[in-house]
Amino acid sequence: MKILWDVDTQVDFIQPDGKLSFEGAADALPAMARLVDGARRAGLVHVASADDHELTDGEISDEPDWQATFPPHCLRGTRGAERVAETKQLDPVPLGLTEVPDHWLQGREFLILKKAFDPFTNPNADRLLKLLAPEEIILFGVATDICDDAAVNALLDRGQRVAFVEDAARALDPAKGETCMAAWRGRGVRFTTVDQMLAEL
Repeated sequence: MKILWDVDTQVDFIQPDGKLSFEGAADALPAMARLVDGARRAGLVHVASADDHELTDGEISDEPDWQATFPPHCLRGTRGAERVAETKQLDPVPLGLTEVPDHWLQGREFLILKKAFDPFTNPNADRLLKLLAPEEIILFGVATDICDDAAVNALLDRGQRVAFVEDAARALDPAKGETCMAAWRGRGVRFTTVDQMLAEL
C-alpha cells in the first residue's frame, strides 16, 4: 500500500502574499493539485503535516536567525495556517499534540499538527504510521531544504521507503535543496514526478 505524505502545503509558505512565501513555491501548485487529485481518485490515504504556531512558540521570533527561528507564520486560526486550495483535504482527522484514542486513527485523511520541523514531534504521528504500515510513502510539499528534509529523514530513520515527487516540491534555498536531495539519494529515496506517480497509481 502506498500513502501520500503532504508536507506543509500552507498559505503562508506558498501563496505570494504568505508570511514566509518564497520564490518559486507557487509554481508547484498545479503539480501538487494533480498529485492530490490523482491520489484521491486512487483511494490513497492522504497524511498532511501542518505548522500550527502560537506567538509564544520557540520557533517564532521578532529577530529570527532563519535557521531555527522565523518571523510569525502559520499562526493558529489564521488564513496563513490554512492549506492551499490545491491540496486541501475534504474531511481530515485533526491530530494535535495530545495523544488520541486508537479508534480516531482511522480514515483516509489525517492532519498532523506540529510546532517543529519534524512531524514526529507530534506523538500521534508514530502511532498513525505504525497503523498504516505503508509499503511506500509518496512525499511532496515545502520546503525541500527544511521541513521536507526533516520529514524524509524521520521516515527513513523509521525504516520507511520514500518516493519524492520533485515537481510537486520547492526549496527555499535551491543549493541547499540539492544537497538535501543528494543525501536522500544516498539513503535510498526514489525520485519521481507527478506524471510518473500517477501512472503507477
